[in-house]
Amino acid sequence: MLTLLKNAQLYSPSPKGKMDLLIANGKIAEIAPHIELKSNQALFSTLDLAGAILAPGFVDALVHFTGGGGEGGFAYRTAELSFDEAAPTGVTTLVGALGTDSVTRSPAQVLGKARELTAQGLSCYCYTGSYHLPVKTITGSIEQDIVLIPEMIGVGEIAIADHRASQASVQAFIEVVAEARVAGLLAGKKGISFFHVGDGKGKLSMLREIIAQSDLSITQLYPTHCNRNQALFNDALAFLNEGGAIDFTTSTIPQFIEEGEVSCPQALKTILDKGLAWQRVSFSSDANASLPLFNSEGELVGMQAGKLESLYEAARQAVQGYDVPLEVALSVISANPAKILGLTNKGKLAKGFDADMVVLAPDTLEIKQVIAKGQSIWAK
Repeated sequence: MLTLLKNAQLYSPSPKGKMDLLIANGKIAEIAPHIELKSNQALFSTLDLAGAILAPGFVDALVHFTGGGGEGGFAYRTAELSFDEAAPTGVTTLVGALGTDSVTRSPAQVLGKARELTAQGLSCYCYTGSYHLPVKTITGSIEQDIVLIPEMIGVGEIAIADHRASQASVQAFIEVVAEARVAGLLAGKKGISFFHVGDGKGKLSMLREIIAQSDLSITQLYPTHCNRNQALFNDALAFLNEGGAIDFTTSTIPQFIEEGEVSCPQALKTILDKGLAWQRVSFSSDANASLPLFNSEGELVGMQAGKLESLYEAARQAVQGYDVPLEVALSVISANPAKILGLTNKGKLAKGFDADMVVLAPDTLEIKQVIAKGQSIWAK
C-alpha cells in the first residue's frame, strides 16, 4: 500500500518549502513539489496536510523504558514506558538504557522491552551495560552483544563524575570504549559509548583522559546530562569546541533549575549565540528514569520520574521562547542524535529513509499526527 501526503510544509529538518511525500513499504519513496499517482486509487491512500508542517520523527538517545530508580529503596522504582504513553509524543525512535540498578533490572529486560515497543510500531534500540564497570551484558561481552544483537548499538549509560559511578580507572574506561568501537566496526554500527555525567568535580575530564591516553576518537564518546549545572555546561561547551558531541536532558523539575541547571532551550540558544557547532548537539528525555534529589550528605530527599513528552516540549519552547530557528530545534531531536548514534536511516525526511514523521500545526507547533514506519500511530 502506498500513502501520498500532499501539500506539506516540509522540514527535513531543514526547510524545503511546500512538498508532497510518497510512502511505500514503510520508507520514503519520493519527495517532490508535486506527485501524482496514476495507478488504481484502491492501491494508495492520500492525505492532504493543507500546509501543516511535516517534520522527521523524533529520536531520543536516552529512554529508561524498563523504568529506573531504586536509589531510595524498592519504593522508589519508576514504572516502565508504555506504547500508549509514547505514541503522542512524536518520538518514533528510542534508545533504551539501564541506570543505577543493574541488579533487579538487566540488559535482557531492556532488549525485551525494545522488541515489545518495536512490535507495536516504534523503532527501538538499546545500550548494553549500565552505570557500572565491569559492564553487565547479555552474551558475556560487550563485543558479542553489539555484534550479535541487532538492537544493541553501543554501551551505556556509563556513569562518570558521580558518587553512584564505579570510580574506575582511566584504563578500565578505555578498554570498554575500545571494545564497543571494534564491535561497531564488525557489526556496521557506530559502537558508541554513552556516558551519564553526574555533578562531581571531574565533569568531562575522564573523557579527555580517554582520548589523551589512547588512540580512540572523540566521536566515540557521547556524554549526557551536560546541562546539569553551569560548571558542567561550560565544560561541555569546551568539549563541543574540541570536536565532541554533547547531549542535554529535557526532563527536569523546578528544584533542578533553582540549583543551577541550564534549561535545554537556554543551552541551545547559548550555543547558537556563541557560534558553536549545534550540529553535534542533541536533546534526550531521560524518560522513566528517576530524577533524584540528594542533600549535601548524599542522602536521597526526593524523587520524580522523567517524561518522554519533555523532549518535544523543550524543542518547541526553544522556538517559541528563545527565537531558535525551527530547523535547529528539530535537528537536535532528530537528525543530530541519529547521526551521532550512527542510525543512518533515521532522523531525516529524505528518499530511502524510514517513513517516521510528525505533523505539526503551523501556528502553534502542536503535534497533530505521528507516523512511524509509514503507519499512523496517533492522531489528534
